[in-house]
Amino acid sequence: MTRYLITGAAGMLGQDLQRSLAGRDVTALSRADLDVTDQAAVSDAVAGHDVVVNAAAYTKVDDAESDEDAAAAVNARGPEVLATAVAATGARLVQVSTDYVFDGTGTTPYAEDEPTRPLGAYGRTKSAGEAAVRSVAPDRSYIVRTAWLYGAGGPNFAKTMVRLAASHDTVSVVTDQVGQPTWTADLADQIVAMLDAGAPAGIYHGTNGGRASWFDFTRAIFEEVGLDPERVLPTDSSAFVRPAPRPAFSVLGHDGWRRARLAPMRDWRDALHAAAAAGVLTA
Repeated sequence: MTRYLITGAAGMLGQDLQRSLAGRDVTALSRADLDVTDQAAVSDAVAGHDVVVNAAAYTKVDDAESDEDAAAAVNARGPEVLATAVAATGARLVQVSTDYVFDGTGTTPYAEDEPTRPLGAYGRTKSAGEAAVRSVAPDRSYIVRTAWLYGAGGPNFAKTMVRLAASHDTVSVVTDQVGQPTWTADLADQIVAMLDAGAPAGIYHGTNGGRASWFDFTRAIFEEVGLDPERVLPTDSSAFVRPAPRPAFSVLGHDGWRRARLAPMRDWRDALHAAAAAGVLTA
């Protein structure tokens, strides 16, 4: 029987991974349970497991600009430590990464083998984590890049927009950042399907299909929860100055799934409808 270890198990994706793996032999460790930068602790945790899914991450994008060392510890050192442990035991590692490894200047979906050019500290640390995993355990690892996550198990953009609608007549949302809203339940299921299929090691883009701006996404959220989408007003990124730069174009290509003879994830709009039906947007 395959034994699975989930790190970062208390996070939004970690919780959905536990759901996707329900009924299997799973060890779920939160950040409080396991420091992924501690080689001895990680080696002990990995021992006896066949698959490790690393959902642990430093995701405070703006804070990373002023404290890159803290972000690097989790996002770069952590994956290297985990890769070292799986290389020693023969387990497989899934490293969850991000669209922020790209600079967002593209106009067509980023291919899995596109060179990474992160704009800020968060992207740099995640890119370094990818490089470490591919260097230490190239034949035992999967890099799964994702983006624009929302789900039941934690705070996220979709829930924030619904909450703001309760206290604001209108909300202003940017039209000049484009990506792929991705439901964590779909991503968790896709990761499990990849592992079950014995897909080749390598890089995969774990995002729902299609594309949308944050403005498009918010209007769709309003529609799904029965609110008037005309309450969503367009603006641009100049209205929201933040410490960390955001990629303007975060659409990822999905050829990796096709090469592995697996179906890519469904369109973001279909996923959002299913998520709303499941109560995710108001949970």
